[in-house]
Amino acid sequence: MTAAFDDMAFLAPVMVGQVALIHARMTLVDRSSMEIRVDVVSEDVLTGERRKTGTAFVTFVALDPVTKRPAPVPPLVLETEEEKAEHVRALERRRLRLERRKAHANE
Repeated sequence: MTAAFDDMAFLAPVMVGQVALIHARMTLVDRSSMEIRVDVVSEDVLTGERRKTGTAFVTFVALDPVTKRPAPVPPLVLETEEEKAEHVRALERRRLRLERRKAHANE
């Protein structure tokens, strides 16, 4: 289940005749939720030129297929320094996301 789209940044358009290349990687796993970083790059099919066009952070919640309630997910294995640094940033995004949710609940 998609729980949130955060920090979606459109840096440049993907034009007609270009291909949108989408790369996604998991940056954070909590008990039942996962944050996925999605990077979009446009590619001109004639020249091969590539340009970063956007980034988004999407949060998903795993649901038990029977109860439809949040279900635990396996831990994220962080292997590289880049993955560890992105995970630290993901923890901060999660903190801010939870603060926003709490603020909206109190409105």
